[in-house]
Amino acid sequence: MEQLAGAGQPVDFSLIALFARASLTVQIVMVILILASFWAWAIIIQKFVAFNAARREADRFDRAFWSGQPLDDLYDRIGETPSGPAERIFSAGMAEWRRSHRDDGNLIAGVTARIDRAMNVTINRENDRLTRGLPFLATVGSTAPFIGLFGTVWGIKTAFEEIAISQNTSLAVVAPGIAEALVATALGLLAAIPAVIFYNKLSSDADRITGGYETFADEFSTILSRQLDDE
Repeated sequence: MEQLAGAGQPVDFSLIALFARASLTVQIVMVILILASFWAWAIIIQKFVAFNAARREADRFDRAFWSGQPLDDLYDRIGETPSGPAERIFSAGMAEWRRSHRDDGNLIAGVTARIDRAMNVTINRENDRLTRGLPFLATVGSTAPFIGLFGTVWGIKTAFEEIAISQNTSLAVVAPGIAEALVATALGLLAAIPAVIFYNKLSSDADRITGGYETFADEFSTILSRQLDDE
């Protein structure tokens, strides 16, 4: 978009032109915000892909777990390299269950507590994996507007200094500098708004997925406890 200046010279108000005319400090602020926005979107997309994969894997494992086949057979089929979070939680519990058997077939005391701890450690590890990168979204959402505001304040200061030097207060002289400064605030909001929205959504999704893992661990522990009572 172009607008005629006071002397009849066109002034380019495109984003590229505004960036090129901005001071070095404002340009650095703009670059930081653009990079932060791109990185935030990369995390958002990666998390959507990872969360969908985790849900599919959990659904697939639930069908196998509740299919009625013996748990030992399911554990032997999964092996020592489980392919997903739900399988890793199950494998942690089953591995501790098998390690708790003595050579004479009796169980070592405290097996239930050890199985619970083994599965809880795995759940915490999976939760850390799910939420990795989300603190960056929170940081962008909380700081990007202020970084953009800093760029705007600095740009306006530079614009007023140029006005004082030129001794010309016409709108044609003031407008380009103000527009350059306001771009920094716009970029800050552009980075912050999606980061806040998707941080809240992804955090909620991660909590629901982790809650599903915890529910499964409780159900699995109940099954093993029932088996212990029968022995």
